[in-house]
Amino acid sequence: MSRIKAGRLRHRVDIERLVTYSDDDGVQSEVWVEHYRSVPAAVEPLSAREFVAAQAVQSGVTKRVTIRFKPDIDASMRIRHGGAIYNIEGVLEDLDSGRAYLTMPVSAGVNAG
Repeated sequence: MSRIKAGRLRHRVDIERLVTYSDDDGVQSEVWVEHYRSVPAAVEPLSAREFVAAQAVQSGVTKRVTIRFKPDIDASMRIRHGGAIYNIEGVLEDLDSGRAYLTMPVSAGVNAG
């Protein structure tokens, strides 16, 4: 089984999901809420080769975030790391077991909401 070294997960990120709710007047609003708090993660810039490949397909992906496996993470969520917000562009399971860690290519998100 593949493993990720704990020392590599030196950052802390929050994973948020978008929730839609209605107020008493029936007005719908959306708000980002914490789904997981302070998750150990590796937040790394793309290598030059990966960056060129991402730009070739007009992707805004600039970093990759790796965390231990969590079954309910999907690309509709976002990641908050310090003052930055990142949109999850995909969720890739590890190649060996598919249940050891997740790697998520991310793009810059909007700091609103």
